[in-house]
Amino acid sequence: MYKILKAEKLADKIFLMDVHAPRVASHCQPGQFVIVKMDEKGERIPLTICDYDREAGTITIVVQEVGASTTKMGELKAGDSFRDFTGPLGCASEFVHEDMETLKKKKMLFVAGGVGAAPVYPQVKWLHEHGIDADVIVGAKTKDMLILEDEMKDVAGEYYPCTDDGSYGHAGMVTTMVEELVNEGKQYDVCVAIGPMIMMKFVCLLTKKLEIPTIVSMNPIMVDGTGMCGACRLQVGDEIKFACVDGPEFDGHLVDFDQAMKRSQMYKTKEGRAMLKLQEGDTHHGGCGHCGGDD
Repeated sequence: MYKILKAEKLADKIFLMDVHAPRVASHCQPGQFVIVKMDEKGERIPLTICDYDREAGTITIVVQEVGASTTKMGELKAGDSFRDFTGPLGCASEFVHEDMETLKKKKMLFVAGGVGAAPVYPQVKWLHEHGIDADVIVGAKTKDMLILEDEMKDVAGEYYPCTDDGSYGHAGMVTTMVEELVNEGKQYDVCVAIGPMIMMKFVCLLTKKLEIPTIVSMNPIMVDGTGMCGACRLQVGDEIKFACVDGPEFDGHLVDFDQAMKRSQMYKTKEGRAMLKLQEGDTHHGGCGHCGGDD
């Protein structure tokens, strides 16, 4: 059992938890994720690691209520436990493995939408700890929906909050904030965008026009988290990839977002999963490719 040491509400239907998981904390890197189960019969939920403390042996996760399992998860309190807490899974962010002197010369921009601020934070924190300050844009519908503001301000070079309703910070979408910064003369060598699929799509359309290489995290389409279910199959350039085992981060200018969003909708029904399996044949699953994960 993995004990919850802290549980707090960040915004409406968004909760933060510190979980005691020493083995995961000792091995994880920014960009990776865990799979959690509340109990023996619970659904397996993939969640990006928001933060970690190797000395304390804790992992911080952020949960948004979107279905029955995550709603139940939001009711957990400090002292409760998870039945399973598996990880770290997925590949670490690319910059973790870059030459440090080369990385320090890069000007980086992070763009987060909604709970995408949770996986952005450990990446920006890691960079800050290595003497690299990155600019961060975080968007939400309203001021009350912005999360991890204080934490982000502590590690970002410049922090730019955006709200759709104009109640706080920049009034408008994160893409208009990106355009404003570039028009002011800001130059970026790479952009990292994490958030809802539609947000990442339009950030990538813009950064492609601006000729800014862009990395996206495809964790929103993950279900099983091990490459067995076929949910996170996506087209990246001329290759078939699986977000959970090949990612979750990819070159955003090569990701077919329209196909990925269409597949996510189809995957929600039994008939849709059967059709995808029929259409995609041996490429439907990652991992072994023959597990029959839809049956």
